[in-house]
Amino acid sequence: MLFERIFSEGLAHNSYIIGAAGKAAVIDPRRDCERYLEIAARNNCTITHIFETHRNEDYVIGSLALAERCGAGIFHGAALDFAYGTAVHDGDLFTFGSLSVQVLETPGHTEESISLVLRDRESGGTPFMVFCGDTLFAGDIARTDFFGEARKEEMAEKIYDSITQKILTLGDGVILCPAHGAGSVCGGEIADHPFTTAGYERSTNPFLLMGREEFVSARKTESPYLPPYFRTMERYNRDGPPVLHHLPLIRPLTVPELNSLRHAGCQVLDIRGPTAFAGGHIPGSISLWRNGISSYAGWFLTCDDPIVLIDDFNQETEEIQRQLFRLGYDRIAGILSGGMGTWYKSGGETGTTKTCSVRELRQHLEDGTPFLLDVRDIRNRRAFGHIRGSHHVYVGELPRHLDEIPVNEPVFVYCDAGFKGSLAASILARHGYQTVINVLGGMTAWKQAGFPTEH
Repeated sequence: MLFERIFSEGLAHNSYIIGAAGKAAVIDPRRDCERYLEIAARNNCTITHIFETHRNEDYVIGSLALAERCGAGIFHGAALDFAYGTAVHDGDLFTFGSLSVQVLETPGHTEESISLVLRDRESGGTPFMVFCGDTLFAGDIARTDFFGEARKEEMAEKIYDSITQKILTLGDGVILCPAHGAGSVCGGEIADHPFTTAGYERSTNPFLLMGREEFVSARKTESPYLPPYFRTMERYNRDGPPVLHHLPLIRPLTVPELNSLRHAGCQVLDIRGPTAFAGGHIPGSISLWRNGISSYAGWFLTCDDPIVLIDDFNQETEEIQRQLFRLGYDRIAGILSGGMGTWYKSGGETGTTKTCSVRELRQHLEDGTPFLLDVRDIRNRRAFGHIRGSHHVYVGELPRHLDEIPVNEPVFVYCDAGFKGSLAASILARHGYQTVINVLGGMTAWKQAGFPTEH
């Protein structure tokens, strides 16, 4: 039996390849699909089936690109009118040698969500694994808010019934293979477990410890953040995304070429750390550190406008491009040749933002009442406390709340460790804020210094 989990960093996305007797199936493939072909070839298998557990919202699905390369059929739930592939229904069965895959319709996260039950007929045919997509995670339940306030209760009821009446009834020993792990924007508190079991979730998952009425009531009041790029992903993954079989080359750019692109309206993405960005950056650029691209690019970048990358030493840029590619950002115009040092040497206009330590912030607070902005996730603010007198706006929603932030006085910004603070500072600077101070170390440093917090 072939079984392998393919984990995509940043997105915290799990895809899977299974197979036997020379045939293989891929479940929820990512867009850069070479890995599945390599695994299949290494195991003397041909990929014949591609299953999508649902229309994904947080990344571009790789089904069409993979199918073009291996000739596999694409299968997904019947409750959504996809522009490609074949609809499957509850109970449909597929075989791969001694393995069988049975479809379960498990709506709730989306209407067309399905789960896939894996059995090995040579071992008696007892359910062995369930590929449950975004329906059930380790320690968490998928979000159910995509259809708006009017349908929150309905979708909460559907996902509860899907889990309790279909997935959990397969037996406590069944291994659950979710489509996401810890850090995904598709769940709030996903546990850092690569796998889990039905029995473990039944006894430990806080949502499954609730009765149906309590569960639905809790889900109705939740309002997870909704990055704008989700709508683009929904359209791509319903109608079929652009098919690119490899990452486009990143072209080195001269300063004149960069300026020409800037004048035409490109997006300048500075992937350096907070202190480097604060010390000097190209005006109008967005500060987004390398490991934050998958989580935050979708809040601020568009798929339509070219992107230019800015770094210091231009190292390991392929991984940056790969993260953007998985989110549908194909128009990467290039990277500044020679890094930010080239810009400095050119004499181009350079912007700066300020920074301060938590001890300096404490002194400012003792001397007066500066405007203090907390840009963390609201869950972190509630769980770990906040600095007294701080105002809260989540960094992703900052552009919609600028009227709450004074433009003509210093704004001190803090987050968990300083990286989202730098992103927030860059967004405020793009909107004309002259004095923005990023608190280095953020709430982590504040608490480490022993300074007081409020809840």
